[in-house]
Amino acid sequence: MNQESRAVTTNQHGNHDDLVAVVMRHLRSPFRKPIQEHNREAFAQVQKLVADWQGPIILDSCCGVGESTAYIAEQNPNALVIGVDKSAHRLGRHAHYQNAEAGQRYILVRADLHDFWRLAVEAHWQLDQHYILYPNPWPKAAHLGRRWHGSPVWPYVLGLGGRLVMRSNWVTYLTEVASSLALVNCSASISPLLARHEPITPFERKYQRSGQQLWELHAQLPEDGRYFSAIEAE
Repeated sequence: MNQESRAVTTNQHGNHDDLVAVVMRHLRSPFRKPIQEHNREAFAQVQKLVADWQGPIILDSCCGVGESTAYIAEQNPNALVIGVDKSAHRLGRHAHYQNAEAGQRYILVRADLHDFWRLAVEAHWQLDQHYILYPNPWPKAAHLGRRWHGSPVWPYVLGLGGRLVMRSNWVTYLTEVASSLALVNCSASISPLLARHEPITPFERKYQRSGQQLWELHAQLPEDGRYFSAIEAE
């Protein structure tokens, strides 16, 4: 990965004009896309561990090489930490980024989150914490639907509950998430990450070396997920 990274450029001025309409449409309509069999099989393997686990569950979505997953496990030794990424190449590089002192209890899974999140809700997972760290934001206005909060799978993120932690080098991405959460009466806080903050992903390290300002969002999602109708309608 190159050491330098250009700052995000966008043709948006603040939150997307269609944000509220898009989010509300997805909250009111279940995601009907068929789940791919390989994602179902990957989830089934994880579900065996979760079913036997009595402690807190932490999900590290879009975990990439799993550096953040190992770090989160080190910081939360009483939790089962699950890192999910769709790229076999990124997951295959995990050993290079793994902290020798980390890894008390975590696993890495190859799966598409559009399916994995839905299967987790179907299995009645309730997360203790949920990390979504970089790099998605798809900053062009035409790409709102590719951002997590603008996609049909967003209600399932909400349904998993837990403390949501998101990081980005594009603050508008996080202000849109905060506005999306406000639509379901959930408040979120956004704060800058200091330059001396210890990076926990390769992207975070790359952005820091490029002198970019990084941001973090925190929100506590209700445990029962009853504030939206999409999943109940299925």
